[in-house]
This record gives sequence, structure tokens and C-alpha cells, in this order.
Amino acid sequence: MDRHVCCNSISCLFHIAMAGDVIHGIRRKKLWFPCKYFSMNAASLTVIAVAMKLSVDLTTAMWGTIDTLAKLSSSGFMIIVMGNFLISFASMNNKEIFMNIVALGILVITISVNMGIQLYTWREDLFGMYILRIFNIVSMLVLFVTMISSILTIPATKRDMEKKYNELHENVCEGGKSEETENLTDEKLTEVVEKYWVMAETGSPQFVMARSVTSAMLGAICLATTIFFVTLAIAAVLSDGGLKGYDSTYRWSTVWIFMIQSIGVVVGTIAPICRWFTAINFNCNNMFNNHHKEFKLVETFWIQRLVEWKEARLPSQIRGMKCKRVIGNVKILVLKLSICIQIWIVGKRIMKVDLGSESIALETKNSSPKLDLYVLRLEGEPKLPKSILKNMCYELNQLIQMGKSRQPQNLLELLRKSNNSFKGVVDFDSNQVQYCWTLPVVTLTSIAIALPGIENHMVKRLMGSVSEGLRYASLVEESFSYKGDDLLNLKCAADVVWAGVELNGKWLDKNLRKHLLKGRTMEGTRQTLADIAEKATIEFQRNLTGGPKVLAANSMSTISQTILNDYKCSTDPHVDRDLFEKLSIMTADILGACLTNLPRVIIRKCYCSAIEERDKSVRRAARLLGEIEAIRGILKHHELPRLSGDQAAYIDEWCSYMMQKDPHSLVPSSNNEISAFGSGELHINVAK
Repeated sequence: MDRHVCCNSISCLFHIAMAGDVIHGIRRKKLWFPCKYFSMNAASLTVIAVAMKLSVDLTTAMWGTIDTLAKLSSSGFMIIVMGNFLISFASMNNKEIFMNIVALGILVITISVNMGIQLYTWREDLFGMYILRIFNIVSMLVLFVTMISSILTIPATKRDMEKKYNELHENVCEGGKSEETENLTDEKLTEVVEKYWVMAETGSPQFVMARSVTSAMLGAICLATTIFFVTLAIAAVLSDGGLKGYDSTYRWSTVWIFMIQSIGVVVGTIAPICRWFTAINFNCNNMFNNHHKEFKLVETFWIQRLVEWKEARLPSQIRGMKCKRVIGNVKILVLKLSICIQIWIVGKRIMKVDLGSESIALETKNSSPKLDLYVLRLEGEPKLPKSILKNMCYELNQLIQMGKSRQPQNLLELLRKSNNSFKGVVDFDSNQVQYCWTLPVVTLTSIAIALPGIENHMVKRLMGSVSEGLRYASLVEESFSYKGDDLLNLKCAADVVWAGVELNGKWLDKNLRKHLLKGRTMEGTRQTLADIAEKATIEFQRNLTGGPKVLAANSMSTISQTILNDYKCSTDPHVDRDLFEKLSIMTADILGACLTNLPRVIIRKCYCSAIEERDKSVRRAARLLGEIEAIRGILKHHELPRLSGDQAAYIDEWCSYMMQKDPHSLVPSSNNEISAFGSGELHINVAK
């Protein structure tokens, strides 16, 4: 019995996952319900195999009505699961697709064969149950063939979407290059994000699959299965006097399996049906507006993969001309037959809408006409329905508003202290050594919070501000791919230091505040920090794994000497407060200079090379756009050095430029342009 309780528990997990996709789709107004929680993988296949135990059980006599309904609910649930799985294949690579479809095929054939054997041994027709068994077997096999038909198109559709995406990407870049003689305002940056958003959403592999005609076919089969099963189950239960009459050794567990999997059949049907209506809406949207049609059996992408296989050469390992000729002829014959079947499956829709220039612009009043040009469609697909593009724009606005509601208030308070010229970028260290953005920030903060004369609430406020700032600074460092061991080690050193400071208030496991209490003079403070850094350097150099920690210790040594040198002779009792304020301003200057790169980070997140990750990447960019609105408002009045390309993303470039002490080295941000791409195709400014 425990195994059957486990079966019920596993089925419940599937219900929750499918319901999660439905709720997720409704919240995002994506009524084609993308697969986020319920997707095809090795784990889900294992779970399905366990849940289908009743369907493949040939050894246990199950003659009761509820027993039979439990078997039928299992096979019906399998059909619904397959219908939900389809579009998750679109997010896989070719190897994953092959492995998963083969595993699913083995399971489908096993279940179908076992159900066929049961048909042969059980011929009594109770309330049409015999017919429903046959229907489920046929539906399962048809679903599997249809899934293969759809999956064969995935490589071709991805290449097509990729090509069109890159073409439109070039248009976005050229537009940015020609328009950025003035500032890139919030409105212009939002427009760029909108364009990439529409491209990512309409070119999403799952959405492309969901709006196909085969997806509609799966939805129709799932709906028919549900209606047939529910009708028969209600009639059988009512006529049999309730959920009684089990005759198998499974006893009461069949009732629970029947009830739970029946719920799964009903819940799981929602997504395939909605995808069916989405596909119908998408493909019939242009029916009454179309003025130009041409005859064509199927679009190229439906059979492109099969044609490639047919024309491919045989492996060189095959020896013998006669053997190679026979195998080649058989291969061509099989693939020609497969092409014919593929055409038959999708060839009912023989009229294709011409995708001329006249059909590119969508007639929607709820979105910018410029966005209509960035909708990605396959060959033969009609115009995007107005409601879908409207929902896309609505979701984007919601993400931006969500970002605005989560703006970093502590960081904003700190950035308001920064100098207009970001003077602290060069003042924190008189030595010309290499740095990343985050290492001097965590080092300065470590010194500031260790000062003995500072109240706890000031320390907590500074740590909260820096914690928020480091999150954005890390985005800058990650977006510009800090290559080379030096920069990576520096960034690692900053992460190591901040983990200890934030969690335990310790710099590399050293309680600086405790040590600094011993030396109340500023000279004593400077010497104490120098001694701690020197001992840490010696300690970690002995350890081969202490590379980042050595860098952190060297940073502490050089920065503390530079900062505290001006205060070594001070006798002012408020020197700690003055120094704390100076360190805060320097930290604000460095973070502010770093965060001027955030608009360029947004552009880089919008342009994601992996087609499967674009939706997530642009989603993060949209939230980030909302979050940095106030940051850009603060930094828009600051002066920026004239740095081209990716130079502005590196603190060393800032230091080198500003150390020249050229009176024209700093210019108002209203005239400054920061290249969003290395080649300078699009220029971003922090001005609002």
C-alpha cells in the first residue's frame, strides 16, 4: 500500500506543478501558459513511470468499476501530461530533445502495449469503458506522433528566429547610433528596452511552439479526452452507487488514485486548451484582413530538418559500396515517407498569408507603432493579435513599476554625498595599483565601520548603503566580463572581505574595531591597520589558497596609509566622525562613478545571445530600469571623464584619466556619451 500512497503523492506534485504554470500564466497575462514549473526532464519521466503503475499492471485482477476507472484515469492523466509537456521541448538543446523524446517514446509504447494486452483479456463493456480504453491508446499514440512532428521543427524555427532577431538588433543599434547626439533620456532608454522586450517575447521558443497548429491539435485531443473520461466516470459512479465495488488487491487505494488523477486530468487540461485557443486566435487573426494569399502546402521549417537528414551523407564508417547503396536508398525512402507524413499532419492549412512589407505593421491602438516592427514571426505566420502585444506592453510596464517600488533608498542617501566630479575615485589611493570597483569600496567601508568613535546606527546605515551599492557594482563588473586572472582575483577578494564584514563585522576574521580601540591617536590607528594588513599578507602568502586574501590585505595596507596620512597629527576629538564622513564620501564617489555604467548594463542584458535565456535577461533589465531611475536622477548633474567604448566600465581607466589633471578632463554629463557596446553602436548617458 505504501507504494500506492507514494503514487498518489507523486500525482499531487504534478497537479501542483501544472496548477503553478496556470497561475503563473494568468498573472503574466500569458494565456498560452509557458512551462515554468512543469517541464520534461529525467526526473519528471521517472515520476510519470511511477504514477502510471496501474496502467501497466498486468498481474493484478481489477474487475471492479472503480478499479477500471482508476486505470482509465491513469491513462487519461498520461495524455494530459504529454499535452502539457510539448512546449517545454522548445527550451531544450538538440541533445536534450533527443534523449527526452526517446525516453518518452519508450514509456508511451510500454503503456500502449500493456493497455492493448488488457483490452484482449478484458472485453466486458461497462458504460463505454472498453471504447475509452481504445480511445486513450489511439490518443496517446497520435499525441506522440504529433509531438515528434512539432519537435522536428525546433532547430529550424530557432535558426529563423535567431536570424530575424539579429537583423532587428542591428536596427536597434543603428537607431541608437544616429539618435544619440543628445542625451539618452529615461524615455529613450525605455524605448530601447521595449524593442528588445517585444523581440524576446515574440521570439521565445516556447511561444513559437505554443502558437503552432500542432499545439492546437494537442489541445483538441486533451479536451476530447477530458470530456470523454469525465462523462463516463460520472455515469459509472452514479449508476454504481458511489465510489465502491473495488475487487482488486489495491482495495481503497484505487479510490484515491482515481480521485487524485481525475483532478489532475481536469486541472492539466486548462493549459493545452488555452494554447489551442491561442493558436487558433493567432492563425485566424488575419483571416478577414488578408488581401493577398498564395498556395503553399506547408512552410519550409516544418520539413527542413527531415530534408537535411535526407540530403546528408552516410557515415564514413559504412564500408562496401553495395551496402552503402542499400542503406542510402532505405534512408531516403524512410525520410521521404516521413516528409509526406509531416506534410499530411500540418498540411490542412494550405493557404499561407503573404508576409510582405504591407503586413508588418500591426493595427493596435495599445502599443507604439514602432514596437510592431520588432515582432518576430515565422514564415507563413499572420500578424500578432492585438491582445497579445497589448499584454506584452502591460507586463513590461508592470516590471518597470515593480523596479521603481524597490529602489535602493539607503544607497540613494549615500550617493547624495558624492562629489560632482567623483574626486574620491582618485583620492582613495595615491599608489597607481590595479583595482576593480568593489575592492576599494569594501576596504574603505571596513575602515569606516571600524573607527571606535562612531555610533552603531551610523555604521548600520553605511553598511546598508554599501550592501545595496555592491549589488549594482557587481552587475557592472559581471556585464563587462572582467577577463584575466588579475581582475577576477580582485573581485573575488572584494567578495571574501564583504562576506565577513556584512555577516560578522570582521575584516578577514579580524575584529578591526577591537584592535583600533587600543590606539586612540590617528597615528596609532594608521599603524594598527598597517600592522594588521602586513600580518595578514604574511599569513596568507604562506597558504597557497590565499591569493584573494593577499590582495585584500595589500588593498587595506595601501588605502589605509593614503587615507590616514592626512590625519596622523590630528588632535581633534571629533576626528573619527570627520574621517568617517570622508570615507563615506569617497565610497559614494566610487560607487557613483561605477553606477554611471548601469544604462549600458541594461542594454547588454537586453541583448542576450542565448535564445532560451532572452526572456529572463530582458525581464531583469526591465526591473533594473525601474530600480535605477532615482540613481540616474542623482548622477545626472555629475561630471564624467571623456572615456570611449568600454573604458568607463573600469576604475583604472577613470583613475588614469583623472590623474592627468587636465582642466578639460571632466565635462558635464549633459555632453557626455557612454558607449553601450564595445563597437560604439549605441551610446548611453546618465542624464535624465
